This record gives sequence, structure tokens and C-alpha cells, in this order.
Amino acid sequence: MGAQWKHAGRQANASKRGAIFGKLVKEIIVAAKIGDPNPDNNSRLRAALESARKQSVPRDTIERAIKKGAGLLEPITYETIVYEGFAPHRVPVIVECLTDNKNRTASDIRVLFRKGQLGNQGAVAWMFDRLGVIEATLPKAGVDIEGAAIEAGAQNMEPLEAEDVPAGSTGARFFCETTDLDSVNKALAAQGWVITLSEMSYLAKNKMEPSEAEKKEVVEFLQAIDDHDDVHRIYTALA
Repeated sequence: MGAQWKHAGRQANASKRGAIFGKLVKEIIVAAKIGDPNPDNNSRLRAALESARKQSVPRDTIERAIKKGAGLLEPITYETIVYEGFAPHRVPVIVECLTDNKNRTASDIRVLFRKGQLGNQGAVAWMFDRLGVIEATLPKAGVDIEGAAIEAGAQNMEPLEAEDVPAGSTGARFFCETTDLDSVNKALAAQGWVITLSEMSYLAKNKMEPSEAEKKEVVEFLQAIDDHDDVHRIYTALA
């Protein structure tokens, strides 16, 4: 589907737990800042909180992040910066960063792209569709996800990988227009789905399937970028 790159091994590696927490906290802060700090009225924040809870982020850390985003604690501002370019073997990649120092981030990203090619804005974005993506689970097996998508107003859907779904549950990824993201979120929640991810995403129009050796090189390149604290999401055409 050309979906967001699956940060290989990140969640299984306990040594990176602090980095995971940091990225999750940034998302909570930004979601609370650009929308309502009440998760009942903010689908992006609800999804961020669900992801944080799944990773066992402490409750006081979550509450502090919401207050920071709402401006109730010391001021903190993260800018979203998007970089475009190619991984090794000309695999298109889009890197989304959240940073409080864009000069530092720009310098670091240039270094990280030495084994690839960093492009200008628009260099590869035309190779991707900009869509809303929602990942959700329902605590019941054998659910008709196509029917759920139609009822919620989503354009398309696909089942989540079995390892990403709790036993006895149904997991699905729903796609919609970016302008419909909030309404589809609400409709799915009304059906009983638990939203674990809600974002405007870049989905590759065509996937690339390099050789195993080439793919290993691309994944190592992407992992090095993902390890940077300011990198929030990575999208690629890698199959």
C-alpha cells in the first residue's frame, strides 16, 4: 500500500524506550496545541494518548505533555518540517520532523542523507498521495471491515497485520480524504472501534521492491534517520 515505513525493531528494543517516549510526548504536545486539549474533541490527541498508553508512558508524563501543549506550563513550540529525497537505490522517502530548533535539525538531516540524496520541496511528494489514515481495533473477531469503512465514510481499508492486533480482536487501517479525517474518526469510534493512529499520511503511488541486499541497505539508512530525536515519521515507497 506504500504505507508509512514500519520502524523495524523500534518497539522491541528496550534500549530505545526513552526515545520512543520522547517521540510520543512530542506528538501529544503538538496534538494538544493545534487542537482542543480535551481528547473527547480531538481525534489526533485521542490517538496519541492511546499510542502512549500502549507503550506504558507514565500517566503524569502524559498529563504534563497535554498541559504543555495547552500552554498551561512552560511554553514549548515544535515546528513541523518535511524533508524529501531518496534513500539508497533511488527509493523515494519523505521525512517529517518535529523540532524546537530547525537549524539543528536541518544540519543533522543533511548529514543523515549522505548515503542517499536530499532533494528540494516537491522532489518526491508527487510520487505520494496525501490521505488521512486511521488504524483501529475492535474487540471482536470476524468483523466486516469493508462494511465498517463504508458506514464511516472511509474511501478504502485493509486489515492490520496479525501481530499488531490483540487476540480475539479485529484490526484495520482506514483511508480517507484529509478533510474527512475527523468525521471518519468519530464515526468509527461510534461503532466501537478503538483508534490507535490518526494522521494525515503520505502513501506511495507505486512501491519499489529492491533485491534483498539493496533492501537491507535501505532499511539501515531509514533506521539511522528514525533514530534521530527530531524525526517524527518516515514515509517511503519501499515494499
